[in-house]
Amino acid sequence: MTLLLAADDDFALKVALFMIVGLGMVISAWYVARRERRRSEALRAVAASLDLRFFPEKDHDHDSRYEHFAVFRQGRDRYAHNTMVGLRTIHGHACGVLLGDYHYEIERGSGKSRRTTSYRFSYAIVNLPFPTAGEVIVRPEGVLDRLAAAAGFADINFESAEFSRSFHVKSKDRRFAYDLIDARMMEFLLRTRPPLVEIERGRILVTDGKRRWDAPGFARHLRWIENFLDHWPRHLVEQLQT
Repeated sequence: MTLLLAADDDFALKVALFMIVGLGMVISAWYVARRERRRSEALRAVAASLDLRFFPEKDHDHDSRYEHFAVFRQGRDRYAHNTMVGLRTIHGHACGVLLGDYHYEIERGSGKSRRTTSYRFSYAIVNLPFPTAGEVIVRPEGVLDRLAAAAGFADINFESAEFSRSFHVKSKDRRFAYDLIDARMMEFLLRTRPPLVEIERGRILVTDGKRRWDAPGFARHLRWIENFLDHWPRHLVEQLQT
């Protein structure tokens, strides 16, 4: 009899624990869905303020359209969502603008120890008014970059030691990189401290590839891109427009 009661107590405890875990998962899922719904509503308002169209749905083709940017080639289950799209006038040209959130997953381990981690970040892409612009990557200098430089794999260095210490610059067209990043541009980049800035195939991408921006952050990063383009040296702009 005692054994039966103990077995019943053990079974009841397992059921209770199962129900608690299940309830916790339901509450967590509800909270996440509520948070994402509120985020979409906030970003819809941002899109309206920028005169852009808003699409909250998942776009699983984004990674193939923008695969020339490495941040969109990571992991699996890749998709963009909360997408804002439209036109902005830059240097007298109507330039396509794309803002939004991006998701991907990385699977690590194997067997029972296998686990999947989801990553989300925000981005801003603008079609340049200069489609023949060269390719360049500008991002904050990191520890690994310094180790690579010590091993002989240096990035492009500039006359400003402070700028070269602060930013890692990479380009197949070094001439374009030197033309673009003159003293005025260096001062602008040092003052504003942007995350990753990548120019490729006539587009500019700004993102840190790690986290999502708050709602005002989208307009802030779009303004940064417009200011960045305003700092392009005049001789370079004239050369690209001919």
